[in-house]
Amino acid sequence: MLYPLAMTKTGTRKINLSFAGAAILQALAHDYRYGFDIMDVTGLPSGTVYPALRRLEQAGLVRSKWEDQDTARKDQRPARKYYELTSGGRETLSEAVSRYRVLERTIKKVTKSVKPLRS
Repeated sequence: MLYPLAMTKTGTRKINLSFAGAAILQALAHDYRYGFDIMDVTGLPSGTVYPALRRLEQAGLVRSKWEDQDTARKDQRPARKYYELTSGGRETLSEAVSRYRVLERTIKKVTKSVKPLRS
């Protein structure tokens, strides 16, 4: 859940993140760019990841872009929606990591075994 507080230096709304929201931002910071990769690295279910990504995007912490249909068709799969952190997202993540000290260790441990897929 996200709670608006104030404005960041970059002009984005400053929010308190849940642990799940912080874990998703941390996954994005480590190049996990779409839903299934984020679910794999965080261990969060789709019912948590996708609604959180929408809220993070609405808050200006994440931006998304659909991949080209031809690329997906060539790989014989549905098009993926790729996400990336905004500058406000990086700033919010930095604050969240200091709040959730265990977050950095958890993501580092998992990223050793789960590598992001590249398109």
